[in-house]
Amino acid sequence: MCGLYSFRKSAEETRSLFDYLDTPDFPPRTYVAPGGPIAIVRMEQGQRRFALVRWGFIPSWVKELKPGKPLINARGETVAEKPSFRHAFRRRRCLIPADGFYEWLGDVPGKKIPYFIHRADDGLFAFAGLWEHWMSPDGSEIETGVIVTTAPNREVAEIHDRMPVVIQPQDYETWLTGEADAAAKLIHPAPDGLFTLEPTRIERNAPPPRAKVEKASPQMKLL
Repeated sequence: MCGLYSFRKSAEETRSLFDYLDTPDFPPRTYVAPGGPIAIVRMEQGQRRFALVRWGFIPSWVKELKPGKPLINARGETVAEKPSFRHAFRRRRCLIPADGFYEWLGDVPGKKIPYFIHRADDGLFAFAGLWEHWMSPDGSEIETGVIVTTAPNREVAEIHDRMPVVIQPQDYETWLTGEADAAAKLIHPAPDGLFTLEPTRIERNAPPPRAKVEKASPQMKLL
C-alpha cells in the first residue's frame, strides 16, 4: 500500500508538466499523509483542472461516515468491479502529482527501515487516482481521493509487495478521458529502473518547503 508520499515541486513546475488551466499557489510538502488535502488533476468540461481533495475515499453511495481507517488505496486488479470504486473508475479518474513515496522494510514494529522511493533525477511524476463527490444527509459536501496500486516493479519488490500505479505523460489523456477498458490497460507496475530507493528517516516536524530527505547511516543497505 502507499500511505505516505512527497510532493515538493513548485506550482509552476507542476502546472508545466500537467498542463491544467488553473494557477494555484500551494505549499510543497515532504510528507503527504492520509486525511489531509492532496493535489489532483482532473477533467472538467473538457479542460484539465487542478483541485484539492481529502485523501481518504468516500464512495458516493455511503449514507453516513463511520469510524475506521480511510480508504487510501484501491487495488488495480479489482478497481473496475469493486462497488466502492467502480463508478469512480468509469467516470472520475485523476492524476496525483508526486515526486516520491515511502515504504518500510521489516516486520518488527519500531525497527522498520523507511525508504524514500523516487526518480533518479528527483523529477515529478503522476500516480493513478480516483476521486469522488459525497454529500451527507445534512447537505454538507466533500470531495475525496484514492491512489490506485498494483504489483511492484523490480526495485520496489525488494521491500514491498505493492506500489502505486504510475501514469506516464503520454498516457495522461487516456487515463483522464479514455474508456474504462483503455484506462485499465495502464494499470501495471512502473518500468524497472524508473525509481531509486534510499533508506531515510521520517521527520514529520521538519519544515516542509524544499525539505530534503535525510539519508540514513551508510550501514543501512538495501536488502
